[in-house]
Amino acid sequence: MRVTVSRKAHFNAAHRLYRKDWSMEQNDAVFGKCNNPNFHGHNYELIVSVTGLINPETGYVMDIKDLATIIYEEVESKFDHKNLNLDVPEFENLNPTAENIVVVIWNKIRARISQESDLEVVLYETPRNFVSYKGN
Repeated sequence: MRVTVSRKAHFNAAHRLYRKDWSMEQNDAVFGKCNNPNFHGHNYELIVSVTGLINPETGYVMDIKDLATIIYEEVESKFDHKNLNLDVPEFENLNPTAENIVVVIWNKIRARISQESDLEVVLYETPRNFVSYKGN
């Protein structure tokens, strides 16, 4: 039987949505106020879910303490109170949209989760705007 375990986390970060190869007018037309040259911030909420078989010895799909450590090491410590455009190498040449952020986070966590388990990451940029990624 496959069961899903989930862990919530959060981080605060600034970003600017823009393309270096576009004019300011084109960036403004596409990204609006999110193209503020002085950046803007979000209180991101994150839900990481791992789906797999229950280990008959432990009763766990995955030890939630281990999942919490992975999230802290791969996301919170690297993204929290950072400017994603300037401080996070993955976004040096990648526009830090919610869609791109969730894929980057998924890839970082996927590398540390058993390949026998499925992984889904849901990222809330605001309480009403969120994205999810399952690796496909």
